Amino acid sequence: MTKLKLGPIADEKPVKITAALHRDLVAYAEILARESGQTAADPVRLIVPMVERFIATDRRFAKRERREKLPPNHSRTGI
Repeated sequence: MTKLKLGPIADEKPVKITAALHRDLVAYAEILARESGQTAADPVRLIVPMVERFIATDRRFAKRERREKLPPNHSRTGI
């Protein structure tokens, strides 16, 4: 079984952004704004690009995605 970067999720309750997470997002937005020369974005707007980047850099997820998209009798060697 492939081990992803993210472990099991404890429950299916609605998700709330904690005060600590909000503080981190605000700090991240401020640093990003300074580095990019732009004004700080609403910290909540960082969540989607962060999740997209997280998924894009999870090598085990990418490997599993490639494997599962192959046709059933496809040879991995191309022969």
